[in-house]
Amino acid sequence: MASWNSLQLEITYRVMGWMAFTCWSVGFYPQVILNFRRKSVVGLSFDFAVLNLTKHSSYLIYNATLYFSSAVQKQYWEKYGSGQMIPVAVNDVAFSAHAVLMTAIILFQIAIYDRGTQKVSKIAIGIVVAVWLGAAVCFFVALPTHSWLWLINIFNSIQVFMTVVKYTPQAFMNFMRKSTDGFSIGFYLLDFSGGVTNYAQMAVLSIDQDSWVNFYGNMGKVLLSLISISFDILFMCQRFLLYPSKKAPIPPPPPPQIISKESLEPLLQSSSSASPTHTV
Repeated sequence: MASWNSLQLEITYRVMGWMAFTCWSVGFYPQVILNFRRKSVVGLSFDFAVLNLTKHSSYLIYNATLYFSSAVQKQYWEKYGSGQMIPVAVNDVAFSAHAVLMTAIILFQIAIYDRGTQKVSKIAIGIVVAVWLGAAVCFFVALPTHSWLWLINIFNSIQVFMTVVKYTPQAFMNFMRKSTDGFSIGFYLLDFSGGVTNYAQMAVLSIDQDSWVNFYGNMGKVLLSLISISFDILFMCQRFLLYPSKKAPIPPPPPPQIISKESLEPLLQSSSSASPTHTV
C-alpha cells in the first residue's frame, strides 16, 4: 500500500475532502428548511428527489465497499498496482451516508406537504426500477467469480448516470415554468463548491503520488464533480439571469396627511352651531 510523500499535501487532501463533505452535506438543508417553512413542495421536482435517492444509494455502496472491504481493495491493487492508494476517503463514505438520509427526509416531506398537482413521472419510476433490476443482474453475474471490484464499479457508473438524469427534471421544470421559485438556490451554490473542492482533492492526491491512476481508478468521482459543476452553473444562470425570482414590491406607506387650520374651521363652526341654545 502506498503512503504519502508530503505531509503538507496529505493535510491539504484531508482538508479538501472535508470541505467537499461540508459543502455537499450542508447543501441539503436549505431545501429541507424551505419546504418546512412553506409547508409545500410545489416547485421542487419530485423526479429529482426520487432519482437522487437511487444515485446516492449506489454511490454509498461503492464508497463503503471500496473503503472497508479488504477483498475489494485487494482486487483494486491487482488491477492498478500495489503501489496505488485507494481513491476513496472517509469523507466520501460520510457524505454518501448523510446524503441518503437527507434525501429520504425530502421524500418524506413530499409525502406530507402540499404537492399541488405535481407527481412522480412514470419515466422516473421506470428508470429507478430498471437501474435496480440491472444492478441485481450484475450481482448474480459477479457472484460465481467474486468479481466484486467490477460490481462496485457498476454501482459507481450508476451514480454517474443518475447524476446526469437527476438534474435534468429540475432544469426542465425551471425552463417550462420560466421560474425558479420553489427550489433552493442555496443547494446548488453549495453543490458547486463541493464539486470544485472534491475535484481539487483528487488533484492533490495525484500530485503527491505523481500518478493519474487516482483519476481513472475512480472515474465516477471525477465525473461526479464535473457533472455537478456543469449543472450548478446552469441552475445559477436560470436563477440569476434567465428567471430571476419575482417578488411583489412592498408599497411605500402613504404620506402623513397635513391638516391645515383652514380645514378645521368648518368643523369648528358646525360644532358650535350644533350646540344647544337655552332660553330663559
